[in-house]
Amino acid sequence: MSVTIYNKDEQVSGNFNNGEILEKKPIGFSHDGGKLKPYSNLFYWADAWTPNSKSTIGLHPHQGFEICSFVIKGSIRHYDTKQNKWIELNTGDAQIIRSGNGISHAEEILDNSEIFQIWFDPDISKTISKTATYNDYKSTSFPIIKNKESTVVTIKGKNSPFIMDTEGIEIYETSFKDGSHQSDLFTSKVYSFFIKKGIMIHDGDEYEQGTFIKIEKESKFDFKSKSGLEVFEIRSPERPSYLTYFERFN
Repeated sequence: MSVTIYNKDEQVSGNFNNGEILEKKPIGFSHDGGKLKPYSNLFYWADAWTPNSKSTIGLHPHQGFEICSFVIKGSIRHYDTKQNKWIELNTGDAQIIRSGNGISHAEEILDNSEIFQIWFDPDISKTISKTATYNDYKSTSFPIIKNKESTVVTIKGKNSPFIMDTEGIEIYETSFKDGSHQSDLFTSKVYSFFIKKGIMIHDGDEYEQGTFIKIEKESKFDFKSKSGLEVFEIRSPERPSYLTYFERFN
């Protein structure tokens, strides 16, 4: 059983275009040298933002993986060789590139904007022979459940239109009211939490925006929230039914 917490200083730093786009990577590439390596069927996770004006990452290729972008703040524009046009996404929107046997894309992060780009491994030995596909989803398409203690947006899960080939993935954004909380967990799942806003208190320690938490083989998680805590959460299988890319080649 374990709860492992990575603050910003323990995540890999990166940038594009001489610092026009900045990054923190809870899960980096192998050559990045970060503390946290790929696990379950999560291969890569970057928190990227423009500190000032917009900046563009030029056309580049992908294969096999499912590349997902979630707009945390502001707006992005996306181009790929499947759609062959630029598409704008705004706060709360999401997109998925099922890169299959090959696709190229470019992205422009607009002024003072922030995204998560997360790579999922859907069993690349199979997807590498599929035709690439793409979808974007508006925030209004995701179901919302409100209760006394929290508001939960289901990005990938029950009643969400978000379609993935990667098995066993659920994705949520939750806003917590200030106070004490207990989350019931499945020991067959790995839980990945990113603090978007506010403060989480766990075992007497305070964790701020940008903190990444990995939980596995736990049946519950107790914490307190303050200052309007918002958490981005991914649930993934503890043991996918296939060898992942990281297991095959590392």
